[in-house]
Amino acid sequence: MQLKELASLFVNSRIVGDGNTAFTDIQFDSRKVGPGHLFICVPGYVTDGHRYAPAALAAGASALVTERVLDLPAAQLVVPNARYAMAVIASHFFGYPSHGMQVIGVTGTKGKTTMTYLLERILADRGWKTGLMGTIRTTVGGVTVKAERTTQEAPDLQRNLRLMADAGTQYVVMEASSEALEQERVKGTKFRTAIFTNLTQDHLNFHHTMDNYRAAKGLLFSRLGNTFSAVPEERQYAVLNADDEASDYFARLTSAQVIRYGIDRPCDVRATSIRMTLGGTVFTVESFAGSAEFRMQLVGKFNVYNALGAIAACLAEGIALDDIKDSLERVQGVSGRMERVDAGQPYLVLVDYAHTPDSLEKALTTIGEFAAGQVITVFGCGGDRDRTKRPIMGRVAAQYSGYVYVTSDNPRSEDPEAILRDILPGLAEAGLPEDRYEAIADRKIAIQKAIDRAGPGDVVLIAGKGHETYQEIQGVKYDFDDRLVAEEAIRRRGR
Repeated sequence: MQLKELASLFVNSRIVGDGNTAFTDIQFDSRKVGPGHLFICVPGYVTDGHRYAPAALAAGASALVTERVLDLPAAQLVVPNARYAMAVIASHFFGYPSHGMQVIGVTGTKGKTTMTYLLERILADRGWKTGLMGTIRTTVGGVTVKAERTTQEAPDLQRNLRLMADAGTQYVVMEASSEALEQERVKGTKFRTAIFTNLTQDHLNFHHTMDNYRAAKGLLFSRLGNTFSAVPEERQYAVLNADDEASDYFARLTSAQVIRYGIDRPCDVRATSIRMTLGGTVFTVESFAGSAEFRMQLVGKFNVYNALGAIAACLAEGIALDDIKDSLERVQGVSGRMERVDAGQPYLVLVDYAHTPDSLEKALTTIGEFAAGQVITVFGCGGDRDRTKRPIMGRVAAQYSGYVYVTSDNPRSEDPEAILRDILPGLAEAGLPEDRYEAIADRKIAIQKAIDRAGPGDVVLIAGKGHETYQEIQGVKYDFDDRLVAEEAIRRRGR
């Protein structure tokens, strides 16, 4: 492809140098540039991509996309907004791959990963070829690779969509984070359905206010388009959690057909008669397509919401409720989401990604509904992130736990002890006696002590990191998997 072809996509761009300059791939990270690549200089929140243009040229880049003319020996496409241009260029270069598939996007504070997993399972069980992009993994053409981020930057996203399309994929299920929506990563992707899970405090280090956070989520729904069609495959749907107040805001933003799901309010797909057990969750689904009793192996009310969102979206695809039920009842679990660690011990150990006050509270209240003994909680808060939630999480842990171990999560560049000091006032405010909690910066030791404390019928919740297999300390990622550490602790205690 030549630079002049890209220039034709923008009415307000100009070429400096030879417009016939060709390129074979597009990159925004100078470390990934190879001979013949186009390097897009994107101003970032931490650094400016224009600074790395010389390095990109030294690596073999044939041309640049910039927001200002650079004094460098290279052809340049100058645009007003390089990040927006990157989304346009990526979509064009990879041939608008989402137009040939049905893409379902899931946004919200919690539940995105679980809901995408459930959706893919239901769709795949019906014989459709599926692709998935999310926090834990990306599956392209049947090949699974570990995800680098929840929602990829536009070049990587469109590249993977092209690989999926070329592999014959019919449905793509993907997580759409608020930061990705704000940073225009998914612009150019044609969505069939957008699903909203919930909105609670998180990512305020990036968005600063809850209103900004909500507005970022709303971008997914406002971009669903403004056209209607008599062709079922061309229709678009907004699937919204009726029990979350933000849904009314998103419903006003979209022109798509709105389908609401929930528990507490009347809606299109509703769960009633919910019963929690140690082995899972039982509930009845009442919907516009009939009713049925579900017996899921997944634990917790929040997983009922996740199931309802997936059910609503799949009903819109014409899948029978009984077929959806069959798929969901066979799901044993989702990595790092209330995942059991079982080494034959007489107490239950669960690893969960809960890292916000609301998600921690939901995990603990769910456990409280079936725990026969005391609840022992291990949790921390990430460094270089929203500090205001730290004492709140302390209060939540104190309120719903018999014993609490406050420890490190991913401290990143912060002092782990300083993070613990931010959390502890919340425990004191909740009135938790000092003999019912400990602050231990070493997460491995904290997990071992929690396991050693557990007795028959007790439940140990290890919260915060879930599926993650590392711990980031002062810029270095060390191998650390809560599940493996917990299993080792159980076996050590057994010895």
